[in-house]
Order: sequence, then structure tokens, then C-alpha cells
Amino acid sequence: MSRMSLAKMVGKDFELPEDISENQLREALIKAFEYLVEDDFSKLVQILYRADVDQDKLKQLLESAENSSSGEVIADAYIARQKAKLEIWNKYSKS
Repeated sequence: MSRMSLAKMVGKDFELPEDISENQLREALIKAFEYLVEDDFSKLVQILYRADVDQDKLKQLLESAENSSSGEVIADAYIARQKAKLEIWNKYSKS
């Protein structure tokens, strides 16, 4: 079985090309999360719930972020969670 990529995993929640670089992915997610914070909070909550981003940890990160926008903080937390899930998925999907 082939290894899943971060872009492919994120593609479950966002329409992005699979060959996108991690920096481009982060920038796209920052914009998407900034939009969702302002215009579609319920969709934001759904995406974070589905990705299993720890709400308490995210709240702490948002409260302590001084030089980052909420979009950046949320994108970084989302990417970190997806990377953790990806690592586990790739570790246990070897067959």
C-alpha cells in the first residue's frame, strides 16, 4: 500500500492539489481558516472536530499567540494533528 501524503490527507477537508508543497499548503490553510473564522464558524468547528484537533490546546495556543493571526495558529495546529495521524497511519499500514 502506498504512503499517504499530507496534502492527500488535508484534501479530505479542503480542495487542494496533491503536489502542493508544505509551505504552499500552510499558506492556503491560513487563508482558508481566516475565512472560516470570519464567515463560517460552524464549518471551522466541524473541520477541526473531524481532524481531531484538541480544542483546549487550540484555545490555549490562540490565547498565547502574540505575533500570529488566528488563521496561522489554527493552520499550524491542524497541520500538526494531521501529521501525527499520518505518521500513525503510515506506520500501521505497512503490509
